Amino acid sequence: MLRPSFSTNRIWNPSQKPLLPQLDERHLSKVAVIDVGSSSVRLVVFDGAARSPAYFYNEKLICSLGVGISTTGKLNPEGKIRAVEAIRRFKYLTTSMGIKQVTAVATAAVRLANDGLEFCDHVYRETGQKIWIIDGRDEARLSAQGVLLGWPGAYGLVCDIGGSSMELAEISFGKVGRLATSDLGPIKLRELEVSNLERLLYIRKTVKNLAKEFGLHHNRLFLVGGSWRTLAKVDMFRTNYPLHVLHEYRMSRKSVAKTLAHIQKHGFEIIQEKYKIPALRLPLIPYAGEVLEGLLDTFELDDIAISSYGLREGLLFQQMSDPIRSRDPLIEACKVSEKKDARVPGMGKALYKFVLPLFKGAGKDLLRIIRAACLLHDVSWRANPDYRAEVCFDNASRSNLGGLKHSERIFLGLALMHRYTNKRDDKIFAPMYRIIDEDRVKTAEILGKAMRLGAMIWLTNDPDRAKLCWNPNKVELTLKLSGSSSALFGEVAEARLQSLANTLSAKGICIVSG
Repeated sequence: MLRPSFSTNRIWNPSQKPLLPQLDERHLSKVAVIDVGSSSVRLVVFDGAARSPAYFYNEKLICSLGVGISTTGKLNPEGKIRAVEAIRRFKYLTTSMGIKQVTAVATAAVRLANDGLEFCDHVYRETGQKIWIIDGRDEARLSAQGVLLGWPGAYGLVCDIGGSSMELAEISFGKVGRLATSDLGPIKLRELEVSNLERLLYIRKTVKNLAKEFGLHHNRLFLVGGSWRTLAKVDMFRTNYPLHVLHEYRMSRKSVAKTLAHIQKHGFEIIQEKYKIPALRLPLIPYAGEVLEGLLDTFELDDIAISSYGLREGLLFQQMSDPIRSRDPLIEACKVSEKKDARVPGMGKALYKFVLPLFKGAGKDLLRIIRAACLLHDVSWRANPDYRAEVCFDNASRSNLGGLKHSERIFLGLALMHRYTNKRDDKIFAPMYRIIDEDRVKTAEILGKAMRLGAMIWLTNDPDRAKLCWNPNKVELTLKLSGSSSALFGEVAEARLQSLANTLSAKGICIVSG
């Protein structure tokens, strides 16, 4: 059945009715977002989105809607066909998942094309899916909010590059500041009928004009968008980086220059085949690279972080209440995981109190990772016992957990590995030494073995059952048990106490009172 146009006003404004429902503890059901971009059309289904969303489903199709707009003023005809079919599939999938409301948003290509509104109407008639067009400055705001969803305390400059535009936003103290949008998208730049030098001069002039609005000194640059992720992936493989997680991957100015030269030297075909880069995405990287080098030079930036969170996550952040926003995304995700998968939900809190005496003087950054480890210490119990330690390491280091640096991922993975084993296979772990220093390796081992001991005792949330005491002056580790729980200290528990004591180069003692 053909449907009429759904609205004469399709440009979304934050002052209008929100695109998503207010998100709090009561809204933990699936939330679906379709992102209609200049290069790709993507469906993301978030699950448990109160503070730290899990990616229940994620699929994209490269449609290249923005190709040709510079010359024709219209969306790519083939891309429109592919986009409609993609959205039709996404609607079918979400209906099968029991999702009643799907939010679809379109960015630069649709808002710039002369037939953008006509395309939205066509999609609605064919699929029943409404598409809201996002203004450039609002796109910048939403992308910045997506970064804040993963890094609540982030500060610096957020750069979101799509096919047809590039947005900038300033973030600090959990808030979004100045905003700007430009036409520095790689598809747009590729279609400029100018010389290479003229294009570079145009990029530099545009970036300098943006710098006048923002100022020059920003300590960190957060990169959002598929072109940046592709560049980072090539950089990661070029340098043999051991952890293949793009979110929070760091690059330096020098590394970016080397990677762009690496692509130019070997050519698209070899890079695509060697590193398994999408063939349609790779030709845009040199143009995105020119924009990035302009930003680095003009804004005097060197600390570069890749963010997998962007506009879609920003829509979620937009609808969070302030109390929800203020929570730590890592801890919230770990709480959800414990509640869903642990044998004794709530035991992680007791275990955290149990291991804390070993980490007196630890800073807040380390303490939050220790707390996360305790919450996750029992969520992998269903794994085969012969592989449980490795499964724990892989889950922690490669999962979609937000609010984690790569070094913290490795620390968390190593601690959870030692939750299930006294010894580790350094042949597996050795490549990770580039990311984490030896002191942190030792600290993670101590935490893991402390959790391994505590798991023998904390079968309930009884706070008086046991206490761990560490005296670094006497180099003594003492486990104090109440009389009623002395039966828990069998041969296995004693062996685990001694293993922890040996790691501390200490004497292990068990005292039963009462």
